[in-house]
Formats: sequence, structure tokens, C-alpha cells
Amino acid sequence: MVFSSLVFLLFFLPVVLLGNSLLTRRWQNVFLFLASLLFYAWGETVYVGVMLVSIGLNYIFGRCIGRAVGSRAAFWAVTGGIAANLMLLGYFKYSLFLANALAPILPIIGLQPMQLEPVHLPIGISFFTFQAISYLVDVYRREVPVQKNCLDLGLYISLFPQLIAGPIIRYHDVALALRQRQVNAADFSYGVGRFVQGLAKKILIANVVAGVADPIFELQNGQLTTPLAWLGIVGYTLQIYYDFSGYSDMAIGLGRMFGFHYLENFEHPYIAQSVREFWQRWHISLSNWFRDYLYIPLGGNRKGPKRTYANLFTVFLLCGLWHGASWNFVLWGALHGVFLVIERAGFGGYLQKCWRPLRHFYLLLFITISWVVFRSETLAGMTGFFAALFGLTPTSGNFVPVFFLLTPEVIVSLLVGIVLAVPWPLARLKEIWLGEVDDAGNHLLQHAVLVGGHTLLLLLSLMYLSVNSYNPFIYFRF
Repeated sequence: MVFSSLVFLLFFLPVVLLGNSLLTRRWQNVFLFLASLLFYAWGETVYVGVMLVSIGLNYIFGRCIGRAVGSRAAFWAVTGGIAANLMLLGYFKYSLFLANALAPILPIIGLQPMQLEPVHLPIGISFFTFQAISYLVDVYRREVPVQKNCLDLGLYISLFPQLIAGPIIRYHDVALALRQRQVNAADFSYGVGRFVQGLAKKILIANVVAGVADPIFELQNGQLTTPLAWLGIVGYTLQIYYDFSGYSDMAIGLGRMFGFHYLENFEHPYIAQSVREFWQRWHISLSNWFRDYLYIPLGGNRKGPKRTYANLFTVFLLCGLWHGASWNFVLWGALHGVFLVIERAGFGGYLQKCWRPLRHFYLLLFITISWVVFRSETLAGMTGFFAALFGLTPTSGNFVPVFFLLTPEVIVSLLVGIVLAVPWPLARLKEIWLGEVDDAGNHLLQHAVLVGGHTLLLLLSLMYLSVNSYNPFIYFRF
């Protein structure tokens, strides 16, 4: 089940909100846990068992760590817990990739290649596995107390707002809310508004530009002209941002409706002026996870420049692999790692001295180019797309004119997406509006405009959903 579906919007969410409001605090966790299992099982059926296994394993390992905190046994318990989580993730996500990668090598050393059938990838396994690992490590570090209630731990891992595409929630951020939480009118109102904003991002921007970007990336190399290639990658650059940040907005809004306060996951990443700053603004929960649970344990920047560069590259190589069991994701992660090392080695200092628009152009060009690597499914497709971007390949004459794809709907979505990617127009409008609000009457008018705006966005989103079936979430496959 996805947030941007009529089943979720018109049936699942209203029923769960109503049921949660009618129950006493004692039964709310039970109700939300069962609702989350239903939410997951709607699309994954029997694979909900994988998540239940994850919950059970992490509960047992957490209790073992909690009983042995401060001893050598705690170290072996947390090591075993991390290994169990990674083995679960590795089997479902990386087993076939690893078998294919080793196939050319094994005969050289006298071994037969492994013959594996494709393994179904449970939706969101990368997200809830990383949440579970962070819980175990934080218990081991004595940063959080061990959760002795299996149901509450299960709710932390499975709670449907963040279950299948993040943000990656830390246990200490929701530990108190698992035991006691209240939802007041202000929180609920904020949650509804934030959810509607995320839904509109997804439906009215990401889905519309996806209808242009996806077909362009599916074209054969001879059909791809330079204007088409640039339209495709600009469209995808906006699609992946509004798709994923829209999902995060919806998750944050849903969490607030049920009394959970999730941290921000995006902070206008396309206004960054370096790759380093980009990762401080893009998928913040993942960046912070890799920093706290991999980069710093590897030594961070405390063991000299060479070790720092190696740590940075390793982290982003694994970050790329986290996104998918495919060589294009490995290459994408390595590309970001290389540029982060280059910036760290001195280019970042040079950037700071450059004209601000030039720094911004550098970042946008790099990110746009890197999305080609991320999006391409084959090496031939990737090289062909790059050649088309820079006019280095002839076309067969059998291509789609750009103006045929640039419908009024697409043009509006592209322009709105570009404007909303920059915070200052919105901040300026808010400043002007709030500056004119001096009395209770104007405050009431402001509230009415806000409610009216969200209602309009919701209606437009529902209208779009009722006539369009193209509604994928990019990050579901990660």
C-alpha cells in the first residue's frame, strides 16, 4: 500500500485515525502495530514474516546486550545482532548480485559458479534494517535503555509512516513517544498540512515529470537527441527530489498525527554549493546514519588525511550499494565519494573563494550528471545518454520532438518544481504575509487561506489519482 493511493487516502488512513483516537493509551500501540502489519502485508503478503523475524531477532539481541552492558559479552551480542541484520538484508537484496559478480572469477580458482534464482526484495527492508541496527548499537553504547516490551520495539521498527521509504528513525527520537504521547489540535493540524504538501509534491510534480523522464530514459541511443537527453535528466532531477521528499513530508505529517515527531529529511538540497553540503541537505537521516555508525567508527577524520579520504570513499561506496544491488549504484556512490575526497583535499577551500553562482552551477552540474549514473540500468544506456547530453552521438532520425513532450501540464510542473526547490521565494512570501497580519481578524483570514490552499491541493491530487495509474515511488525498491 502506498500513501498516494485512493485505498490509503479514503479507507486505511481514516479508519486508523479513528480507531487510534477511540482507544485508550494502553491499546493504541497494539492497534498501530496491527495496522502497520496490515499496511505492509497489503503489498508484500507473506513477506511481512521477514519483518516479524527482524523484530524478533532484534528484540532478543537487544535484551542480550542490555543484560551484558559494559562486558565483553555485550560486544559479541551487538556484533551478532548486526551480523544477523546484515545477513537478512544480504540474502534478499544482494545474494543474486554477489553470485553474478563472482561468476567470472570462481572458474579461475576451480569452483563452479553459483546458480541462484531471483530473490524477491521485500519493500523497505533497507530502511527497517538500518533502524534496527541503530537501536542495537545505541543500546550497546548506553545511549538508550533496552526496550523490554517486544510490542513497543515492534512498533518502532514497523510503524507504517516511515516503514517502507524512511526517514530512518533513531530509537531515541521516538522512545518517549512509544510510552506516552499526546496529539493536540496544533500537532494534528500541522500533520495534515504537511501530509497534503507531500502528497501534492508527489502527485502534481513528481508523477507529472516522471511521465516525461521515464520514457526518455527508455529510448534507444539512436533515438536520443541532445534536447531530449537534457529534458530527461532535468525531469528526473526534479522527479527523484519531489518523489522522495514528498514521501518524507507525508511520513513526517502522518507521524505527527499519531504523536510522533520525526526529524527533517530534506533541506532544499539543490541550493547546495558543494557535494559535501548537498549531503547535509539530501536524505539527512541516511547521511547521519552512515556518519554515526560507519564513518566515525572507522576513525572519521581523526587519523590523518589519507585515512579520512579512505573512510569517506568507503562510506559512499557502501551508500551507493545500499541504494541497490547493481553496478550503476556502486559507480554512483564511488563518484560521490571521489568528489567528496577531492573537496576535502583542498578543492572545497578553492570553491569557497569562487563566485557564489559558480559554486552553485558546479553542484547542479555534478548532481545532474550523477543522476544519469543513478538512473541508467545498463552501461550502454549510461554511455549513450552521456553522449547524447553533450551532442556526441548521431541520431537515427526516428526520434520524438521535444515540443511533443512539453505539454502545458509538464511545463507547469517543471516550473513549479524549479521554483519550490529554492527556499527564498516561499520565505519571502511568508514574510510579506505575516508582516500584514496584525489583528485577530487577519490571523483568521490567514488560517482560512491556509486551509483553503491545502484543501485545493488535496482535491487536485485526488482528481489526478482518479484518472492516472502511473504512481510509483522511486525509493520503494531500495
